[in-house]
Amino acid sequence: MSALADHPYRKMNGLGNEFIILDLRLSEAKISEDAAKFIAAPRTGPGCDQVITIENRKGIDGAFMGVWNADGSEVSACGNAARCVGWILLEEETAEDMYFSTGNGKIHVQRVGDDRIAVDMGEPKFLWREIPLAEQMDDTRFVDVKLGPIDDPVLWGPSAVNVGNPHCIFFVDDVEAQALDRFGPMIEHHPLFPERTNVSVAQVLSKHAIRLRVWERGVGITKACGTAACAALVSAHRRRLTARKAVVTLDGGDLAIEWRDDNHIIMTGPFEFESEGTLPANMP
Repeated sequence: MSALADHPYRKMNGLGNEFIILDLRLSEAKISEDAAKFIAAPRTGPGCDQVITIENRKGIDGAFMGVWNADGSEVSACGNAARCVGWILLEEETAEDMYFSTGNGKIHVQRVGDDRIAVDMGEPKFLWREIPLAEQMDDTRFVDVKLGPIDDPVLWGPSAVNVGNPHCIFFVDDVEAQALDRFGPMIEHHPLFPERTNVSVAQVLSKHAIRLRVWERGVGITKACGTAACAALVSAHRRRLTARKAVVTLDGGDLAIEWRDDNHIIMTGPFEFESEGTLPANMP
């Protein structure tokens, strides 16, 4: 029997981006690609966009947040999950703010009222090797990706940035008119992105407002993606389309994003506790 069989979990979401959260700090259980896929699939497990673990990892002080996409791939960051895990850890410590670790390094979380958490998402990365891209590009505000005929592309020149994971953002006049479900997987696996990429379409509504839809790497279209919201604001400001602070409206609701002068991105938004349960006995 798997060590994860009958293990308790919490189901939470950030703006509809759903997570199964497993606290493994007092367990010998380890999550695998097959286990993550099993848990995320509604036909076998409780179902979610990402499986999140709270762990003790060797060489790391305090709690570590692990992130597995629905396809079983492990990734370094998830902004919406960081708010949920942040709330759990803050409740444990009866604290107003604290640090915990992710694959992208330590992050700081802070309560903002009763139902919102602010997360310091760290510094964005713009160099082509840092994103990473498969070939050198000196200006990642506009990268050489086109959709449609070469001489008359439907979409072209997205921005690329790493905010704990790689993002590709197309700026468009109307996000609702874009067939993200069709071209999202194509761009995710584009040869320019050796580690695949998250794909977004962003519509700038004003200097302080962006409408965003997201295709998440290894997941598909989700109601919200915290790192994508950060990537969109940073990319929009780099292209002189917005200020350094804006409300980003995703399918699931709003996130307040600020790219501070110290180069750190602060994401503020809600979290929701949905339910508790135990994993199936036939876990792989």
